[in-house]
Formats: sequence, C-alpha cells, structure tokens
Amino acid sequence: MIKAVIFDFDGVLVESAHIKTKAFGELFSRWPDKADEGVAFHLKNMGISRYVKFKYFYENIISERYSEEIGLKLGSEFSDIVLDEIKMAPFVKGAETFLDNFHSKYSFYIASGTPDEELCEIASHKGINKYFDGIFGSSLTKAEIIKNILGTESLKNNMVIYVGDAASDKEAAEGMGVHFVLRVTEENRDLRSKCSYEISDLTELDGKIKEIGE
Repeated sequence: MIKAVIFDFDGVLVESAHIKTKAFGELFSRWPDKADEGVAFHLKNMGISRYVKFKYFYENIISERYSEEIGLKLGSEFSDIVLDEIKMAPFVKGAETFLDNFHSKYSFYIASGTPDEELCEIASHKGINKYFDGIFGSSLTKAEIIKNILGTESLKNNMVIYVGDAASDKEAAEGMGVHFVLRVTEENRDLRSKCSYEISDLTELDGKIKEIGE
C-alpha cells in the first residue's frame, strides 16, 4: 500500500524547468563559445543543485578556478533571473487538484535541487506548502532526502512513490528502492524506455498509484 508521495518540483508540480534552462543560458552567455556546452551539461543533469553545475562549468568547461564566493555570486544572479518567473509559472496540469484531493490520504514531500529557502518561498507564494509534511531543497541530496523520509515515517520502500522528470530523480529513487514515476516532457523522452511507470501530467497520478499498488 502506498503511503507517501515525494515530488520533484520544477517540471513535476510547476511548469518551470524551461525557466531554469533559459537562466543557465543567460548566465553562461558571458562565455559565448562555451555557453551551449554549459546548458547541455545542465540538461543532462537536471534536478541536481545549481552550485554543482556552476562548479563543473568553471572547472571542466572554461577551465577556471572555482570558489564558494563565485558560486554564491552566480547563485544570487540565478535567483534574480528565475524567482519571480517561477512564482508566476503555471502548475503542471492536475497538480493542485491532486494535492487538494489526496493530501489527507498520503504523506506528501518535495525533494528538489532548488536551495531550501528559495524553494519554501516559492511553495508558500503558490499556496501549496500546506499540503506537505516536508519541503526539502539542495542542502541534502535527493537520496538523503528519501532516506530521511523513510526513517522518519518508518516506511517500507515499497510504500513510497517518487515522481520526477530527470535522470537524477530516477537514480535517487531506484537507489533507495522506492517506486519511480516519470513525468514525461519534451526534454526527457529518452528516459521513457528506462522507466516502468510514466505519466504525462498529474491528472494521471491517482490511476498510476492504483496501478503500482494503492
């Protein structure tokens, strides 16, 4: 029986993944001959912390020294680009209805690569924080978040579903032995053949939970 659902945020609850892709392109545009490579790395590693991507870009793409100070500066610029736009972004179809209809039946959590404070601010602005037993950002890896949820709730692995849209989501879920459901988008169609369960939006999630084993 499924007792908990963990959601990635961008591209799963809110149609905001493209906003962050555009922001990486804008940040990296100061290195015109390297920007496309930086965006490509982001697209291959969606769902992980932006700071990991900044570090990789500096050390492996432009071959410059990276520091915490540089990361904080880029992070601040990135937030300035995306924050208001994500607050205004539409929900994934069915998200609000699913959360409202089923929050008393399942424990809900968010596991995101977005910084914790920013994630909580967005969730509060969009009025969905009330539905979640925990909202977790990039201060922990997604595998660590899942592990903590399993321990806190005393849940067996097969009682938990993780809904994500990136390879990093799939790897975290499968690494911790919980069910993974792929929210299919134009950017992740290459993952479809590797996933047992998929949905096009959250109007299909209730049926998918029943298929997995309510």
